[in-house]
Amino acid sequence: MQAETRTIPGTDVQLPVLGFGGAPIGNLYREVPEQEAVDAVTAAWEGGVRYFDTAPHYGLGLSERRLGAALAGKDRDSYVLSTKIGRLLRPNPSPRGKDTEGFDVPDNVHRVRDYSRDGVLRSIEESLQRLGTDRIDIVYIHDPDDYWTEAVEGAAPALSALRDEGVIGAWGAGMNQSEMLHRFVTETDIDVIMLAGRYTLLEQGAARDLLPACVERGVGVVNVGVFNSGLLSKERPAANATYNYAPAPQELLDRANLLADICESHGTTLPAAALHYPYQHPAVTSVVLGMRTPAQVKQNLDLAAQSVPTELWADLRERGLIA
Repeated sequence: MQAETRTIPGTDVQLPVLGFGGAPIGNLYREVPEQEAVDAVTAAWEGGVRYFDTAPHYGLGLSERRLGAALAGKDRDSYVLSTKIGRLLRPNPSPRGKDTEGFDVPDNVHRVRDYSRDGVLRSIEESLQRLGTDRIDIVYIHDPDDYWTEAVEGAAPALSALRDEGVIGAWGAGMNQSEMLHRFVTETDIDVIMLAGRYTLLEQGAARDLLPACVERGVGVVNVGVFNSGLLSKERPAANATYNYAPAPQELLDRANLLADICESHGTTLPAAALHYPYQHPAVTSVVLGMRTPAQVKQNLDLAAQSVPTELWADLRERGLIA
């Protein structure tokens, strides 16, 4: 399968429309055996996936190391690789045994927030070592929610310079909120954003101002969290489904079940519609899905291969369920 690509506006980066998200193979929530993690990346590669995203934050470097090992020997020009800056990994002066930020890994190192120019350069150098590669195509500023000033005065100009020198292909910011991403789009010369959970079949807050600004200013959008942390990932939402990594409120469970009913009436499923919906917006360049096992990879590739009837979108719009 040849991966379909879309160009990040104003850059030479041809971004595949479907990407592999590397947080789960960094032992997000639970341990993933080494071989299973490598097999998941291999299954994605064999299924035609050519965009891989990771971060130092994911498993305190474990995701980067595993991804690098799984991609070793592959033609470096044949895939796109992104990672993130903002969290340097440093020896932990007071380890307690396990990471406290959601990853099932030892906490012999800890995260030190650093959005300075020097922090950017150190972070990229260390990521290159963990990944075992000579270049990173896209670098995202990771979760700068409480570090706006440092990010725009330190990281943004440093990344722009690296891009202009050809060291990286593009730079962006990755966040779970749309408001600050809107500021990045309108106040910096950012190339791409990674938007988590704010433009999905369930909620489209980002469609009000962020996505139009991206179209207007020529900024690419990598959409992640399209299943809203589990609520849209099954044909029928489970009673204990999560939303934003917490138990889903009844109101959202009801809405997800209604969406599932409507999808079913159009001969498709809730997860298929959730995956395909973001592509309806002209700003969206790619969708990245977190994948943990070869079975999960196959499931996601099967969803991506399904065609969703255009009548579904018209129906959902008429009912006021999508923007």
